[in-house]
Amino acid sequence: MTSAPHIAVLDDEVDITLLLANYLQSHGFRVTQIHDGAALRALMAADPADLVLLDLGLPGEDGFSIARHMRENWRCGLVIVTGRGDPVDKVVGLEVGADDYVTKPFDLRELVARVKAVLRRLTPEAPAAAVAAPTPPERLRFAGWRLDTAARSLSNAQGEAVPLTTGEFDLLCAFARHPGRVLSRDFLLEQTRGREAAPFDRTIDVQVGRLRKKIEANADDPQLIKSVRGAGYILVPPVTHG
Repeated sequence: MTSAPHIAVLDDEVDITLLLANYLQSHGFRVTQIHDGAALRALMAADPADLVLLDLGLPGEDGFSIARHMRENWRCGLVIVTGRGDPVDKVVGLEVGADDYVTKPFDLRELVARVKAVLRRLTPEAPAAAVAAPTPPERLRFAGWRLDTAARSLSNAQGEAVPLTTGEFDLLCAFARHPGRVLSRDFLLEQTRGREAAPFDRTIDVQVGRLRKKIEANADDPQLIKSVRGAGYILVPPVTHG
């Protein structure tokens, strides 16, 4: 998408659509506020949205029905944003075609990150001739660990491979490429979200916890990846290349 992505915010509460519109616009999105299914259908006919934020608790037409209609008629992103946190509702939301499911109350920064992740998955890959030169492979070393970005592998000081999930590997790469810097959860979310197949990525905190169990001598007293209260995480040891 070359122009600003168009986001439709569908919620019957005007205060919520206004809040979301103002925040999304501040992050470079074009936003249309709508309050019922009829308005959404009219919008998609006249000025299709790239992604719809859909509330389920709408008067009259059920949100799930609107979601089904969307999937039958339009190709666009769909993120359900609702106060319904029941697991059954989440399952139904995914089954009718939602790309993500966010429960109220939500963090605006996280919502924007989720929106960007869905849009990334929807954006077609550029033609081969237009793709920039690939990033050169890196071999990063820290505290006895060796991270090979080309092979997407991690090995310990004895040369033994340590298996990582895709999310864990991307997270460790983010740390190894920015050693000694405090990395916010938002930044880490941007580096990892959208690369796993699951519609609900695990939180950064959970991913960091799992990563610590694999690389720390004592995950309960981490010395490599430390928490910085209120700010995020930092990879403490220096990183060398080669």
